[in-house]
Amino acid sequence: MTQILHGHILHTPQFGRLEVIPDGYIVLEEGGIAGLYNTLPKKYAAMPLEDYSDCLIMQSFADMHLHAPQYPMLGMGMDLPLLDWLNTYTFCTEARFQDTLYARRVCRQLAEDLISSGTTRVSVFSSRHTDATLILMEELERAGVTGFVGKVNMDRSGGPVQESTDESVSETRRWLENCRFAHVKPILTPRFTPCCTDTLLKELGRLAAEQNLPVQSHLSENTGEIALVKELHPDCHQYWETYHKYGLWKKGTLMAHCVHSGREEQEAMAEYGVTAVHCPASNVNLCSGTAPVRELLNRGVHVALGSDIAGGDLLAMNRVIVMSIRASKIVQIATGAPFLTVPEAYWLGTTAGHQYFGGGAGFQAGCKLHAVVVDDSAMPEPARKLDLTERFERSVYLMDKRHIKAVYSEGRKISLQK
Repeated sequence: MTQILHGHILHTPQFGRLEVIPDGYIVLEEGGIAGLYNTLPKKYAAMPLEDYSDCLIMQSFADMHLHAPQYPMLGMGMDLPLLDWLNTYTFCTEARFQDTLYARRVCRQLAEDLISSGTTRVSVFSSRHTDATLILMEELERAGVTGFVGKVNMDRSGGPVQESTDESVSETRRWLENCRFAHVKPILTPRFTPCCTDTLLKELGRLAAEQNLPVQSHLSENTGEIALVKELHPDCHQYWETYHKYGLWKKGTLMAHCVHSGREEQEAMAEYGVTAVHCPASNVNLCSGTAPVRELLNRGVHVALGSDIAGGDLLAMNRVIVMSIRASKIVQIATGAPFLTVPEAYWLGTTAGHQYFGGGAGFQAGCKLHAVVVDDSAMPEPARKLDLTERFERSVYLMDKRHIKAVYSEGRKISLQK
């Protein structure tokens, strides 16, 4: 089936390069992008057309790190450092996911919130509970969100959500046996080294190799965390080695934060194809610091963005993009390093995440369409006519659900709940 979208097309095919096609056309074949055109070719003249005249057709967002069971505690505990925040709020909140009815309500609301905010691809931490994790996957699938979900593994220092090593492994296998979703796939999820024994990490590494599964976890977020990891693994010179020695540090591994990753750790990410997920709101909220994004990129590390709710208090990824710009300006004030421009930060929150899932460079031909249609006419009336680049920037800063007219995920137009 051929479909055509008409509107002002804006995308970032390269880091920092915004491409604009005024009054352009996106031609879709079975949900895949057949081409972008300034003028519609005659052969498509009779094909069905979605006319978004004077709206902005932009890439949808990819949230590469968030915690689904923390959705109910957004905006709570923001005055606490990381480890105290986990023990005071997080673990007891995640324990509620034992209740599958509660999990269903929360997951449904989260999934609808994500898609209506323009986020179509995700990599999500669930809780340790197998049934709740399957519910989360089901609700994301139903809402039109694509990507990865992981049942969390943690057999130490987990308070009310701690599991035994045997239980963690057996429940992970039960979960994997029941993952049969078209657009939402499993990812192994050791919470982070302090919450996982050596035995559990070894078993997860074996499972990753056995079933060729991707991995997500946390890395070098907080100085207290790093010191604890060193106590637990005195044989490891650096944090990343605690994952590497068990086969969890490999191409496709997602490591959130990387705030205090030095040169050696960054080089190890680049060498092994590990993606760093920058979570600016969370890192500032919990006073962890700010990831050295440009340094990571300059060393060849693939970097994407994550909301990291509920350490981060912003679920809408355009707000996370803005926060990444602000965080980079704080770094510039302190060090003189260049801050992130709007097209650069937008690339991190869109193209970088989509590429992790096999997407292309912006709206690249041959890839499934992931897009958001923004009607900015209800934003404050400007003093003069804005060009499309200015409208794009303002939309990144100001858009919310009211301005999102349509969302396309994996080539499908999604029904929005507002």
